[in-house]
Amino acid sequence: MADLFPGVRKRLPKGRQFALTWGIRDDFGGMTSAMLHRSRALVRLGRRPVDVLTFDARPDYPSLAHRLREDGELTAGMRLFNLYDWFREHPSPPRPDGTPVPGEFAFTPLGSGPVHESGLREGTVMHRTRRAADGTVLQTDHYREDGSLLLSDRRDTHTEGRLGGRSVVLCDTAGRPVRAWGAIWPFYRLWLDLVRDGEPSFLVVDSKPVARFMLTYRRRRAVTLHVVHNSHLDGEGRQSGRIKESRRPVFEQLGRFDAVVLLTPRQKADVEAMLGPSPNLCTVPNSRNVVPPRRPRPERPPGRGVVIASLTRRKRVGHAVRAVAAASARAGGGITLDVYGSGAERRALRKLVDRLEVRDRVRLLGHRPDARDQLAEASFVLLTGSTEGLPLVLIEAMAAGCLPVAYDVPYGPADVITHGRNGFLVEQGNVAELTEAVVRLAGLPAKEIARMRGQARRTAKRYSDAAVTRQWAREMRRARQRHRAAFEAAAPAAPVPQGTSVAAST
Repeated sequence: MADLFPGVRKRLPKGRQFALTWGIRDDFGGMTSAMLHRSRALVRLGRRPVDVLTFDARPDYPSLAHRLREDGELTAGMRLFNLYDWFREHPSPPRPDGTPVPGEFAFTPLGSGPVHESGLREGTVMHRTRRAADGTVLQTDHYREDGSLLLSDRRDTHTEGRLGGRSVVLCDTAGRPVRAWGAIWPFYRLWLDLVRDGEPSFLVVDSKPVARFMLTYRRRRAVTLHVVHNSHLDGEGRQSGRIKESRRPVFEQLGRFDAVVLLTPRQKADVEAMLGPSPNLCTVPNSRNVVPPRRPRPERPPGRGVVIASLTRRKRVGHAVRAVAAASARAGGGITLDVYGSGAERRALRKLVDRLEVRDRVRLLGHRPDARDQLAEASFVLLTGSTEGLPLVLIEAMAAGCLPVAYDVPYGPADVITHGRNGFLVEQGNVAELTEAVVRLAGLPAKEIARMRGQARRTAKRYSDAAVTRQWAREMRRARQRHRAAFEAAAPAAPVPQGTSVAAST
């Protein structure tokens, strides 16, 4: 079979590819979707296998991986590894010097009584948790499938029952301690060392919790890249000038990554204005598999709209419901909205639909794997989130000729949408202006709507998998160059202290 994308493969630097995220929920959202899609593109176009690494204690990863493969989220060339499952399947390495675990580390495994919460995998206990009266986690013990103790993680070693002091003890298959630390991150670093096995590697970090840990992971043959999937700003406007507290620990040390990937040029410019220029800052957008329709579709009803989003306060789906309700009343009908997604705001949205008496025009359809297929049938998509990175649904919609009507928030929509040409930008939070845009779009002549749909499709081509994979290849090469230069400039490595992994030098 002919190579449809010659040159992509040879431009990808050699090395193992890893994608790191904290965990994968059943109803995962944009960040996880973007991470999985990027990984599939690297496998398909770059022909490099990608291992997805997760750090949470979800007990049912084998069944989750099966579902992800059935849904096409995991494809051939991709593997999903979880921290605890990996150690369940591999022997726990002893201390490098062969000495026993020092007695200073508390080791008090939990019993099997009903006072502890249990995480089950098809009836088998995979972890038990002890909590304080207020719900604070004080200890979690993890087990192998045969019931042997894998790891005991206690967080109240100073005073029992009160958070403070930590003891993380890794055990062999007989439940005997073989390694111990006073924090969890050394355990994470050990895992990455073992998974990489000293090979040249590119580790792309997607989630904020993992990014904080990865600030501490520096290895000669491991290039680290952090993708910032959403706004770094505390507030809805670009002029707030304040970094979100949840991002501050990472943004104050961005130089510790070999590359920091922003999704849009505007966000990169704002980060540089706030923190100063840095050679490791770069821009690579999210991509989509942009495939033109094989045959022309019948013209869709101009008033049919969709929302595809998690039903959370940040997404402000209620704004979309109010706008469509008002637009439909002004137009005398013919404007409808289908909402795809699940989340904590579903009940409130149902009450809003009932209060506005628009059940015949607004449908809440829940989470559906085929929701994005509806973009080819809908006339417009509403994006009402308070902050964004570069919404995947925005590119998907435009590729399908579904016109975006979006709040002008940091960041994403204004980097892609040219107002009135391939979609509409609306002052963020302004439901009246959102309503006006919907009314305007639904009332456009068919020829004008067709022209805009064509422009939207042409815009989406800039975000094709082939184009964006080439950008990833370029930035990975540059990151590797910076990484090598940093290690060459560093002082000669000191002898490896006792108790650390010999693999730390690789």
